[in-house]
Amino acid sequence: MRTEELIGALVADHSPSRFRFAQIFVGALVAAAIVAGAALLGFIGVRADLGEAMHTLRFLAKFAVTLSLLGAGAGLLRRLATPGAEPGYWRFAPLLALLALLLAVGLELIAAPADSWGARLVGHNARACVLFIPLIATGPLAILMLALRRGAPSRPAVAGAVAGLVAGALAASFYATHCTDDSPLFVAVWYSLAIALVTLAGAALGARLLRW
Repeated sequence: MRTEELIGALVADHSPSRFRFAQIFVGALVAAAIVAGAALLGFIGVRADLGEAMHTLRFLAKFAVTLSLLGAGAGLLRRLATPGAEPGYWRFAPLLALLALLLAVGLELIAAPADSWGARLVGHNARACVLFIPLIATGPLAILMLALRRGAPSRPAVAGAVAGLVAGALAASFYATHCTDDSPLFVAVWYSLAIALVTLAGAALGARLLRW
């Protein structure tokens, strides 16, 4: 049996129809967002000056990064959930979030005095960021893993890592409404570290739970 035929047989045995799985995947994303929002409100809540912060560019820049990463990761994950399907241009989609982050950091370095860069990078919530983003991401990651088990990813560890990336980006988007550190320098270091931890956890879980 050729590789293509084997993949086709495995898909038939282990996966619902593409339309059915698309419904499952969208439902999982919605459920993950609801769980992340509930975790945010249950554990820490939103910042007191949220209304005022929404009118500042630094605050909005956080969401430009996290939401672009979320969208890119979700699109890539949807491709990875189907065996034999090539990621195509989606494999490069997360670079859009990186470009947004680099642009925000560059503008911050231009606008802020050099002697304030260190304080902006360290911020006031570094430990909370690294703690709460993975904590908020726990439920969404579990939901995405369950959804992926209804598909048939041919690269379990990679699919798990991207699921972690999506869960981390989703959690970071919600956490950003609580965090009072709006500097792109802070986001570049601490948000990235927190999302990376969830991504590594997703890779480890995917390698174990998503095997055929």
